[in-house]
Amino acid sequence: MFVDRAIIHVRAGKGGDGRVAFRREKAAPKGGPNGGNGGKGGDVVIVAEEGMSTLYDLRYESLYKAFDGEVGGLTQCTGKDGEDFLLKLPPGTLIFNHATGDLMHDLAPGERVVIAKGGKGGWGNEHFKSSTNQTPRTATEGDPGEAFELRLELKLIAEVGFIGMPNAGKSTLLKALTRANPKIADYPFTTLSPQLGIAEVDAERRIVMADIPGLIEGASQGAGLGHDFLRHVERTRILVHLLDCAPPDGSNPADNYRTIRKELEQYSLQLAERPELVVLNKADLLDDDKARRRALLDLCKELDLRPDKDAIIISGATRLNTRDLLDRLWKILHPAKADAPGGWG
Repeated sequence: MFVDRAIIHVRAGKGGDGRVAFRREKAAPKGGPNGGNGGKGGDVVIVAEEGMSTLYDLRYESLYKAFDGEVGGLTQCTGKDGEDFLLKLPPGTLIFNHATGDLMHDLAPGERVVIAKGGKGGWGNEHFKSSTNQTPRTATEGDPGEAFELRLELKLIAEVGFIGMPNAGKSTLLKALTRANPKIADYPFTTLSPQLGIAEVDAERRIVMADIPGLIEGASQGAGLGHDFLRHVERTRILVHLLDCAPPDGSNPADNYRTIRKELEQYSLQLAERPELVVLNKADLLDDDKARRRALLDLCKELDLRPDKDAIIISGATRLNTRDLLDRLWKILHPAKADAPGGWG
């Protein structure tokens, strides 16, 4: 199950209290103050966990807290600091202060961030001694640790995002290119949540891909899977716009393209300007290579695209031209390496 939202509470540890104590030794029965300071409270630390792609586990627990600092010790010893609590979250998680709505952090891969700081330990009575107060009986309590109610929202981090109408073949293509195993069936909205996969171009080149749930007209206003779809697309560097070359409802692939482009533009102009490769899918439904070439040329003419530059025809089911698709995507992602002498070419 994919879960991309959660509300949790985090609480850092309280600082340990300072201690009131006096030396009581044989040679110094009325010794001075020696109460130590309290230890610092533990922090709540968020760690980006590679390979983690859901907030599902957070459904079972709502409070995550670090340990309190220990009380100050005798002989001016500072209490032990409280142990930090490490909270593992998927890279791409947005962390909001739920009370104010402010974005506290956008968790990047490999990051480790303190989200709630532990309280400072209190002063022991040794801290308060002076020439005029040689036997202080004062100590302070430790400060409370920071506490927040957090709203977590996960946005997938993928280099390539598959977009398209329901049943365009996105899940089939992801399965063909990667080891992902998304649910596939012949009805709309088979994919209800994003699926990640890693495509191996070769032993040294890999591309992280995401199959995003199908988009329909009105998605930018929340229709269908609406904002759930569009939020995840925002993270991708390249959009693979998948079109069914022979839609079962008899619709025109070019019209389907325009429908989705309209929703992207209404949601975010920045997103709509992301590099895009148009992929005409299900070429196996056409009779021969000549018919496939004609379908690609007709689409490019209607959408003012350059054949074999802006668009490509493939079959995710039979893997026709999928190798060419991977090479094309790699070159878009890594133009410097592709153009360099002796590069991937």
